[in-house]
Amino acid sequence: METRRLGRLGHQSSVLIYGAASLGGVDQDRADASIQEALDAGINHFDVAADYGDAELRLGPRMPEIRDRIFLATKTGRRTVEEAWSEINRSLERLQTDHLDLIQMHAVCDMENLDLVTGKGGSLEAAIRAKDEGMVRAIGITGHTEQAPSVHTEGLRRFDFDSVLTPLNYKLSTDPQYAADYAGLVEAVKASDAALMTIKMIARRNWQDGEQKAYDTWYRPFDEQRYITAATAWLLNGHPEITGLATAGETRLLQQMIVAERERADLTPEAAASILGEVQDYASPFVDSPI
Repeated sequence: METRRLGRLGHQSSVLIYGAASLGGVDQDRADASIQEALDAGINHFDVAADYGDAELRLGPRMPEIRDRIFLATKTGRRTVEEAWSEINRSLERLQTDHLDLIQMHAVCDMENLDLVTGKGGSLEAAIRAKDEGMVRAIGITGHTEQAPSVHTEGLRRFDFDSVLTPLNYKLSTDPQYAADYAGLVEAVKASDAALMTIKMIARRNWQDGEQKAYDTWYRPFDEQRYITAATAWLLNGHPEITGLATAGETRLLQQMIVAERERADLTPEAAASILGEVQDYASPFVDSPI
């Protein structure tokens, strides 16, 4: 699997980042099988969060064996320094490790939350303390919604975050305002040599009222290999600034994303966009988003 430099952190990170939200509601056997599937494919970057149900608990038992083989990131969604400090320590216990490679400020989707995180007594202070005490190596910021790129750009102005995790897929890129906000974020990331990672690559649309949810994702994902491969090729082949993309929060889709990363080489971004343009119900996942 291709690896890319994770900004100034220097880690050669697999372009597929294991999205451990997929482990939030599964048993240990299913978790172990999925983790091994990722490792066997060459995925060396795992991304989890305290808010992902039991995901940290599912990852924890594997840490004694794999900790020195992976880049390990988690997130805190708490907004005060005291709450975040407690949660970071809890995450270390649940993950069965004494250090994290990256702690991320989770779901910073709007200016109100950015103010809470970066203000006096905010959760960023806990992350800085954890870094000073050797518990974490780096500090990042994440977010969902159409506002995320502009919020994250302002976040980089306020604090020198080591990484940004923000949404991007072909459909979002066709919105002029979103595209402009994303371009501004890219400029800010390049200026600081931060790592830029993305989410929601295979989001197709929201689940419709009354529709049976066939996957654990809160949005309806692409599940046809043709479209997953096209979405992967559009993102990775056309956006060299992106260090990696998080796999979907569903273990049953992991293999298709691994196949897509391998098969994308001969598909230009333009050809990939043409394939994705065939999808009649392709829409932003941030309409009535639960996040």
